[in-house]
Amino acid sequence: MIKDVKVKRLKVIPDERGRLMEMLRCDDDIFIKFGQVYMTMGFPGIVKGWHYHKQQFDHFVVVRGMIKLVLYDSREDSLTYKEISEFFIGEHNPLLVQIPPLVLHGFKAIGIEEAIIINVSSEPFNYQEPDEFRVHPFENDIPYDWEIKQG
Repeated sequence: MIKDVKVKRLKVIPDERGRLMEMLRCDDDIFIKFGQVYMTMGFPGIVKGWHYHKQQFDHFVVVRGMIKLVLYDSREDSLTYKEISEFFIGEHNPLLVQIPPLVLHGFKAIGIEEAIIINVSSEPFNYQEPDEFRVHPFENDIPYDWEIKQG
């Protein structure tokens, strides 16, 4: 796994009324600080990525559907430089994945329904000077193929 990436297995607490799932708490070992919480979604088979931040940590949790979350370590001083990590997260595998700065990330909704992702970022979005940098999902030097791996 890429250096500094952390994963928290999420606990789902069901009862006769429904279910509750805690995502990130201020007393978690992986909690850094709160910037903002937002929701994003992806249509099945569509790639959203690559992008990265220079300051911000992201904390991805999928609350509907499933995604393939892919990380690429672009940090030249990292022990896992140029390493790729894949996570299949969502309703069938509830995880929180903490993504450190300078680690490129993208996701693709898998299955037949849209995926809804909650991100708790460590920094609020700055509309005047966004800490968000994009790389084309297919035309780049990242050694990753977004296609389904058969077999």
